[in-house]
Amino acid sequence: MISGFEKTSENTGKHILLYDGIELSYVDVSANTSSHRHEAMGHIMQINYCHAGQIVWNTGHGGNVFLNPGDFSIHTLDICTDSTLVFPTGQYQGFMISVDLQKVSVHPPELLAGTETFNSLLYEKFCRTGEIVFFSGNERSESIFSGFYGQPKELELPYQRIKALELFLYLAQIEMTGKNYLAKYSSEQLEIVRKIHNMFLQNMEQRITIEELSRQYLINPTTLKAAFKAVYGTSLAAHMKKHRMEQAAKLLRETSMSVAEVAAAVGYESQSKFATAFKNQFSVLPNAYRRHL
Repeated sequence: MISGFEKTSENTGKHILLYDGIELSYVDVSANTSSHRHEAMGHIMQINYCHAGQIVWNTGHGGNVFLNPGDFSIHTLDICTDSTLVFPTGQYQGFMISVDLQKVSVHPPELLAGTETFNSLLYEKFCRTGEIVFFSGNERSESIFSGFYGQPKELELPYQRIKALELFLYLAQIEMTGKNYLAKYSSEQLEIVRKIHNMFLQNMEQRITIEELSRQYLINPTTLKAAFKAVYGTSLAAHMKKHRMEQAAKLLRETSMSVAEVAAAVGYESQSKFATAFKNQFSVLPNAYRRHL
């Protein structure tokens, strides 16, 4: 196995040899954290794709990098030899494509033979600087990555092989910019974001502004907003609203609380504003939601 994830009890993924020197590894994790060590392998290029959940990755070089659904990253396995992985939602699904550059330079996939796709294009573009390169998902990339899921069992391997080649050709055409290098946050900033998230889940009835949080946790408001979005994939306000609406739906299903009481329990003083927010989330007003259970 040439992937950067070691096989653990939390990792129930599978590993598929696509071509000589190219391995696909699915990752399905139910855990909060995981540690991984492997030897430095500068000749192994790895593409990581986040399908669901989030992953916060401390590479052991003093910073943290983040992948949210649809995002993907590229690096070689000499910059993550002692990594700590954090899964903020407790779940993570994705896959890795590991490429042994030494092998594929000698025996590339037939359709890419003679193209110098790997060493001249992909390695020079993405790996030469020794940094992790990051890309936000887009319509084109998702059309490729989605093909690695949901195929008929008897056609899985052909699809995986075809999509891997399509991915390599897509990456060979991508223009690099400065924003493709992953934003990095310190371990302290990451811990603050997690504390704020946990505090919010335990106190949904309270309304706390970004400015109040920044003073309480001694973090710059701009940094707080950027770090929170990097970890959880959405803005702080959008994330809180989603959790509030999910909790409200749960209370409507499982308790006899009035709509006004439910609204107050999730931080809304105005029942009408709560009803509007609930309808935007579930396409039905709270009373109608309860009636149709």
